Amino acid sequence: MNRFLYTLVIRLLTPGLLIWMALRARRAGGDWGVCSGERFAWYGRAAPNLGGSDAGALIWIHAVSLGETRAAQPLVRALLDKGHRILFTHMTVTGRDEGQRAFGAEIAQGRVAQAWLPYDFPGAVRRFLAYYQPRAGVLIEREIWPNLVHAAYCAQIPLVLASARMSDAALRQSLRSGSVMREAYGRFSGVYAQSLQDAQRLEQAGAAAVRVSGNFKFDIHLDAEKVARGSAFAARLGRKVIAIASTREGEDALFIAALQHQISRARAQGNELVEHVLFYLIPRHPVRFDEAAAQLDAAGLAYVRRTHLLALGDDSSTALHACQDVCVLLGDTLGEMPWYYAGSQIAIVGGSFEPLGGQNFIEASALGVPVLVGMHTQHFEQAVFDASQAGAIERVASPHEAVQRALQWLDDPSHRTRMGAAGEYWVQQHMGAVERVVDGLEGLL
Repeated sequence: MNRFLYTLVIRLLTPGLLIWMALRARRAGGDWGVCSGERFAWYGRAAPNLGGSDAGALIWIHAVSLGETRAAQPLVRALLDKGHRILFTHMTVTGRDEGQRAFGAEIAQGRVAQAWLPYDFPGAVRRFLAYYQPRAGVLIEREIWPNLVHAAYCAQIPLVLASARMSDAALRQSLRSGSVMREAYGRFSGVYAQSLQDAQRLEQAGAAAVRVSGNFKFDIHLDAEKVARGSAFAARLGRKVIAIASTREGEDALFIAALQHQISRARAQGNELVEHVLFYLIPRHPVRFDEAAAQLDAAGLAYVRRTHLLALGDDSSTALHACQDVCVLLGDTLGEMPWYYAGSQIAIVGGSFEPLGGQNFIEASALGVPVLVGMHTQHFEQAVFDASQAGAIERVASPHEAVQRALQWLDDPSHRTRMGAAGEYWVQQHMGAVERVVDGLEGLL
């Protein structure tokens, strides 16, 4: 398939794609602007003055959704610290909301602007680039839109693919697409891969000038205030904490069943698990917070929502009392993962217990928390392998096994200490990806 045929196909599929987007927006909630002028790069207003006295300093960063937006945050912060101004684009509400949460002050100051990335129609992407006139663009991880890349190439706007990853399945799909994707990959001015394996696949897909820089997720900035509050809250609980974090579709029910089994098993042995352990259950996406709550209700497991604790005063005595007779704290907030992990003795990281590719566990390791993951970790395959070799994480086959292993570790503090220290050291050894990309970008500018 060439770019002409690609454009023809997306034009023919547009009604169906817009309906799909509208249904997704309805399920997720929030204002997606699916048919708004901004999604087609019809703005009807003056472009925001993001350039100041040096309009050439504007750098455009695209982070499609929540995970990419979080991954991009260290890069945005580093570029802001160097005096650049940022255009931050997204495709989903969760990504846009996370960008607003992370850079609200900078948005108010006019140093960061947010926008929807337009759909990949030739006219729309040309209007988008002409409107904002970025000096350079950075696409995070794997967001490749052929018409967008072509328009940037024609406008002589250098594009960089950063913290790039490519699985075997993604490579096969790209090769099946024919020349359209090979041409797109070949027009990047720089490609910074997460691992050597990613770099090799990207080169097979058509990318040139590929270098291994590492994963942005290692260059995390953990909010010290949230870390301190999370640790203090858990210390006052008088119970150990196991975090079941970043659960995805279908996983909450499996973990809730595992908790029921362990509670019943302990009770049969004359122990009340709820007196000794509190489980944090933290779904990955906000749309599933209420769904997880309904599942806990149906299972008869007592729980309290994190938002309820915040309403009571976060770490107040009243909030602590609200946790007294529950076995689950339902994490129904965004941007608080440092709070959850800081209070945990062990982290079970979801997205890996169903065939979903895994979720980021690096924050837990950075805080010295031992980690358990499932068998489906292809999105983080190199990180999982390296962390396993370092002794920072272990892989288990099922949610039942994960909960059972975590409970066993609670009785082995020396093992937890060794794993936690290994995780901290492993994260420290892999930092520096952001600095390498920033140096490359400034070379382009």
